Amino acid sequence: MDKQLTIALVAHDNRKADMVEWALHNAELLSKHKLICTGTTGSLIQKAFEEKGIQADITCMNSGPMGGDAEIAALVVRKQISLAIFLIDDLNPQPHEADIQMLLRQCRVHNVPIACNRYSADLMITSSLWEHEDYVPSMPRYVKFQR
Repeated sequence: MDKQLTIALVAHDNRKADMVEWALHNAELLSKHKLICTGTTGSLIQKAFEEKGIQADITCMNSGPMGGDAEIAALVVRKQISLAIFLIDDLNPQPHEADIQMLLRQCRVHNVPIACNRYSADLMITSSLWEHEDYVPSMPRYVKFQR
């Protein structure tokens, strides 16, 4: 794929190991794109990439509970995120649940694909639609009428 994407990577504490493993598995592909991560997740991915000698453009925002989810949601609203991968820990409550829901909602409202498990992340990141310059996903009808 020649088109450079901006990919948000977010993972809750109990899913960070999964995210690092997924990122390493997809490192060749991810290294061609700009990665925007919440703080701890980004630091772990950056460290794992450095240990393997992988160069990548990684920007770390604040950690999720300190506003990182909200920062990424703001980038979604400004159309600066192409794809979001958010490995959520559905089995444990999160103190910043409102920010999590806001990020998920903004991805849905602004038509940004968001994967919440590794399988959907693999399907989305390898989609041939990224390669078609003329492909522009249409906005949901309800968004068109509110502008």
